[in-house]
Amino acid sequence: MRGKFGGFIAIAIGITVVIGLFASSDNQTEDEPSIVFHVTLADPQNYENGVYSHSLKIDEGMYEIRFVPNGDSPKILTITMNGQSLNFFENFALEGTPHETGVSTYYTWEYSGNKIIQVPSNQEIEILIDPNGNLLGPVSIDIMKI
Repeated sequence: MRGKFGGFIAIAIGITVVIGLFASSDNQTEDEPSIVFHVTLADPQNYENGVYSHSLKIDEGMYEIRFVPNGDSPKILTITMNGQSLNFFENFALEGTPHETGVSTYYTWEYSGNKIIQVPSNQEIEILIDPNGNLLGPVSIDIMKI
C-alpha cells in the first residue's frame, strides 16, 4: 500500500512540474509588444538646442509610439525618425478629455496623430523629439514593436 501511495505522489509531482513549465512558457508569447525605445523628458538638460536626439538599430516590422503625458506636457510634440529606408514625421497634439465626477472635473491626456510606423528593413535610425519650446513639460515616450 505504501508503495502505491509513493507512486501516486511521484506522478502528481511530475504532472505539477509539467503543468508549471507549460504555464510559464505561455506567459512569454511573441505576440506581446516589446519596448525598443523609451525616454522620459522632463528637464531642459535632456535637449540639445531644444531637441532630443537618439540613434538606435531597429528591425523590420510594425511599431507603435506610446505616450504618458499630463496637462503640463508639450502641447505639440514633433517626432522625426530617419534611416536608410525610413522617413517618419508627425506633429502630435496634446488633447485633454474632461471627466465629470459630480463633484469635480478631471482630465485624461492623450497625443493625437499617426502612432503606427512601418519599418521596411533592419537599419539604424535617428529619432528627433522636438517639444516646440516646452522643455519643462514632462512626457514619457515608448516605441513598441507590435
